[in-house]
Amino acid sequence: MARGGRLSCICFCPFLNFSFLSVAIWALFPDTYEGAEGTKSRSGAFATSLVAFFLAEIGDKTQIATIGLAARFELFYAVVAGTTLGMMLANIPVVIAGDRIAGKLPLKAIRMTAAVVFAALGIITLLG
Repeated sequence: MARGGRLSCICFCPFLNFSFLSVAIWALFPDTYEGAEGTKSRSGAFATSLVAFFLAEIGDKTQIATIGLAARFELFYAVVAGTTLGMMLANIPVVIAGDRIAGKLPLKAIRMTAAVVFAALGIITLLG
């Protein structure tokens, strides 16, 4: 088992180190909007959020619970509606709170802190 652990570290550690250091450098540069001013897609924010949320949540415990409930109760639409409503009730307050405090956050300090943390993780990975 130790041999497999070393082999995986030999393959995985350089990738992990590169990833940490890349994110550290990336965190130093603020995001900029490069689209033409005034051109907004009708479904841009909705579609982007839908796809990002779907991809981020694939295989999480909520989806596994939904599959289990749908299989147990054999009420597909009721389970999907209940799961969707539950996720909305959990996420809407966070979205509203985030919208209210977004303008008050010290973004430069957050970026610098993130860069330092990821650089430290990259150095620790490189030395460890």
